[in-house]
Formats: sequence, C-alpha cells, structure tokens
Amino acid sequence: MKHTIADWIISKFSKWLLKNEPPRRTYLSDFHRVCDEVRAGDVLLIEGRSRASRIIQYVTLSAWSHAILYIGYLHEIENPETRDLILKHWHKDTPNAQLIIESEIGLGTVVRSLSKYQKDHIRILRPHGLSHADAHRLINFAAKKLGRKYNIRHIFDLARFLFPWTFLPRKWRSSLFQLNALKPTEDICSSMLAEAFDSISFPILPLVVEDDKNNIELIQRNPGLFTPSDFDYSPYFDVIKYPIFKLGKHLSPKDLPWRYGVISDDTGGIRPLNENKASKDDSTK
Repeated sequence: MKHTIADWIISKFSKWLLKNEPPRRTYLSDFHRVCDEVRAGDVLLIEGRSRASRIIQYVTLSAWSHAILYIGYLHEIENPETRDLILKHWHKDTPNAQLIIESEIGLGTVVRSLSKYQKDHIRILRPHGLSHADAHRLINFAAKKLGRKYNIRHIFDLARFLFPWTFLPRKWRSSLFQLNALKPTEDICSSMLAEAFDSISFPILPLVVEDDKNNIELIQRNPGLFTPSDFDYSPYFDVIKYPIFKLGKHLSPKDLPWRYGVISDDTGGIRPLNENKASKDDSTK
C-alpha cells in the first residue's frame, strides 16, 4: 500500500496524541467485575490518559473521552457473516477474548480485546430495554464499519487546541464536535456508535419537536455532533458502576480501608491532617 507524506505526518501526530500517562484512577472501577457483568450491545465509557483524551475532556467538560461498543465473545455472535468480518479484522492477540469495536485516532474503526482497557476507569452504559435481536443488529451494523478510517479533520481540530489563542486568530476557533458532515468512509468514536444506534432507531439524545397538532416526534441528530459524554447524559442508557469496593449489606462506608489522620491534596501529596489544619489557622492570623 502506497503511503504519502500526509499519511506519515498523521501517523506520527496520532502516536504523539495517543501516548498514555501512567494509570492513576483504576481504583475507581473493578475491571474483573466489569468483564463479568458487561453484555453485548453495552456502551463502555473510558476515562482516557492520553493528550487527545485530555483535550476531549476539556472541550466536553466531562471525564469521559472515549466510547466503545462491547460485542462479546466471537462464538456468541450469531450472524456468520459478521463473525467472518470480525475475524478478518481481528488480530488474535488474546485467545477467547471479550471483544469491542472502537474508532481510534490513527487506526480507524477496529476490533480489539476489552483487556486493552484493564488499567483504565470504565463505566458501563446499558441501552434500556434493548432486545436481544436489536443488540445483534447493532453489532452487525458496527462490524460493517470495520476498516473505515478515523476522520482526519478531527485530528487537526484536536491539534488546534494545543496552541494558545494568542497565536491563532479567533476565526480559526476549532469546529470540533460542531456540525460538520463526516465523510461517508470515515468515523470518530462517538459518530460510529451514534450511527449504529440510529440504525436500530434507538434514541441517544434525539431532537424532540412538536407539530401543528401537538404531536411529539423524535428527529435523529447528525452523528458527528455526539461526544462520549452524551451517552452518559442520555436518559435512555442505564449507568452501571462496579467500584473496587462495593458498599452493601456486608460492607459499610466505615468498613472501607481508610487511613485516618492524613489528607490528600489531589496531586499525589499526602500530609498529616493536623498539619493541614495548622496551616489554615496560620493563614487566618
């Protein structure tokens, strides 16, 4: 396959954007519980750790920077054509893997093992009332997107956020996540999922309108307008959390492994609680 200079630039820039920081918040979710409880058709939100993730989090005012579709084990996929399509695009790095479909910068729409995100903070969003048949239609639709490129315009929109406004004219303000028609052969993570759910008429955040006879109608929104946080905000998805310490009948908040007498400053520093109190008292003198 012939590669252009533009392809090389995009590849290098994508790698730079996608370089992950060390995990800091994996304790917020129990990955093993997530793997046990997730169902085919669920959307998983990821709190990413890359430069691109930080930009998306800043733009959308949300911790969630990436959305993926869980499709289950290969043998659970009922449509033989879909199974063959997934096998064509799946690099079998993990036998009997729990599979996801996602759109990633620099790679496009790909199939991966869920284990890729075992060090990340994950939230399960379950489409409320989604039938077994619709879940498989959803997966069939998403699988047909495998191999599509990631929207290049989206990459350069991300790049604009790396420069202070003083260096760029205000009219160059990025149109990231604003209305723009995605090319029919390209995706971003949220648009890919939005199109998949549109294909089975499942609402995410549709436009609600009222006609002259006061009848309510739902109108699909441009898939390019969706962000990962929209799935979290949608009233049609149930939010499911599996914290590493699950409170309940056998574990109360007081039973958690607290370290008393200290306080954190959220930057990795831990200091004695009385020291923090003393510094406040000194500042009021």
